[in-house]
Amino acid sequence: MGSWLEGKTLANKIKEEVKDEVASYLKTIGQVPGLVGIRVGEDRASKVYLRTKERACEKLGIHSEILNFPEDISVSLLKSKIEQLSSREDVDGILIQLPLPSSFDSHEIITSMPPEKDVDGFHPFNLGNLLLKKDGVKPCTPLGIIELLKFRDISIEGKRVVIIGRSIMVGKPLAAMMTNENGTVTTCHTRTKNLPQVASEADILVAAIGRGTFITPEFVKPGAVVIDVGIDSLSDKSKVEELFGKDKKRQEDLEKKGYTIIGDVHPQVIEKAEYLTPVPGGVGLLTVAMLMKNTLEAFKRRRDL
Repeated sequence: MGSWLEGKTLANKIKEEVKDEVASYLKTIGQVPGLVGIRVGEDRASKVYLRTKERACEKLGIHSEILNFPEDISVSLLKSKIEQLSSREDVDGILIQLPLPSSFDSHEIITSMPPEKDVDGFHPFNLGNLLLKKDGVKPCTPLGIIELLKFRDISIEGKRVVIIGRSIMVGKPLAAMMTNENGTVTTCHTRTKNLPQVASEADILVAAIGRGTFITPEFVKPGAVVIDVGIDSLSDKSKVEELFGKDKKRQEDLEKKGYTIIGDVHPQVIEKAEYLTPVPGGVGLLTVAMLMKNTLEAFKRRRDL
């Protein structure tokens, strides 16, 4: 039976450090970091994510704004709005909530802001610095994973790392970061042959594919560290009981919300792995914490602090 690799302790530590530093700058220079989130369309998940980030800013003393635009906004107008934010001195970070509606080219929209205000780390300039192992903004979720492993003294160097998922938000930047930490990295995807066999060779296995409970024990090497990045919702009561038994928290979720949050990794994996990040309560908490830290760092860089 393995142990849960929870993210709350580290996330709270990072946020407390950010809060203290923000308070010190308010006292000494009368300024605090500013973050603006942009949402296009009415995607419910994006709305929830941005509200979570807004609440985190409020708690840490960071100024935040959320701008909501209709799905039919023109590309030129959206880029114009982003350029206006880019010129504002009180805005240190711009967060474009992904995914954007299919009618938009995410690359075109992201590159319309200056890389120094890209606190998500998705601008090609920042991704290039990551590949070159240079200082710069790093994507929040991969950065949170690396920091969690270091916090728990889980070495990456020399380890076989398998990442299932190749998105620009998680899989690709995480592969670069794991390589920079001297891990031996294999990136898998839907066309990988013998996926369970490849995954089962990993000392550190990362699941970031967005398919609920897809990663079963057969994918896992005994004693592996398993990082679950997936977030999905499950409303089928019988399926919830099959996965979690009579777990009180899961039952409460069904009664109050009509669903419970699950990850890419099947709960039975905890019986085979050394560590497994829970969902919720794992990587997601660190994603928000790292966004707060990235915003503070952007604020400091722009003022040479």
